[in-house]
Amino acid sequence: MTTHSTDTTTNGIHYFTQGWQLIRLPGIRRFVIVPLLVNILLMGGAFIWLFRELNHWIPALMSYVPNWLQWLNYLLWPLTVVSILLVFSYFFSTIANWIAAPFCGLLAEQLEGRLTGKPLPDSGWAGIVKDLPRIMKREWQKLAWYLPRAIVLLLLHFIPFFGQTVAPLLWFLFSAWMLSIQYCDYPFDNHKVSFRQMRSALKQYKTDNMQFGALVGLFTMIPILNLVIMPVAVCGATAMWVDRYRSSLGRAK
Repeated sequence: MTTHSTDTTTNGIHYFTQGWQLIRLPGIRRFVIVPLLVNILLMGGAFIWLFRELNHWIPALMSYVPNWLQWLNYLLWPLTVVSILLVFSYFFSTIANWIAAPFCGLLAEQLEGRLTGKPLPDSGWAGIVKDLPRIMKREWQKLAWYLPRAIVLLLLHFIPFFGQTVAPLLWFLFSAWMLSIQYCDYPFDNHKVSFRQMRSALKQYKTDNMQFGALVGLFTMIPILNLVIMPVAVCGATAMWVDRYRSSLGRAK
């Protein structure tokens, strides 16, 4: 079993980087396939559509900038684009996570067994079907926590000047935290750790988790790389679980 680590090198950047290595492990690759396919089909199609629509959306949002601030367009335009990409990326990655949630949980479970040296039984399709109600309930919990906060941040975008400058930064920080919650939740949920207890545990290493979520968010906005980010994030989050949380929150298998 990997021991609890307080080494400064094992920060959020470390676990994100480790995720890219872990998806290639023999015996783990087959559990990566379904999350990978879901992400490729959904995110690939969504981003093709988005880039076609940006020419209409950007002028509409920029129209909220008052005339006396038009000289700042060169700065506000890229911030607006980044803001749209952040909102769009998280929206479609959430849908992809809903679809792939059972398979992401299975990937986290199998990888944990590999990292701890205690292989877990392959639950297969029967295990996925059995756990489906619990997994979907957990996804609803995350959505219910996320939506009210996201709506407030989205409304801030329509406040002149503030919406084009500060709101994108707030959205990025919120998305980083939410993406950390989203992907760390798979190994936590496999051990029946409650959603509230998981959030409390993640706050103990909030800076590292924000780093991890921020990198996931950035790569979600990058074409091609965003197609493989889901299994990478699941693997990185599982490695973090094994190092930092399993010894105190894990249950016997």
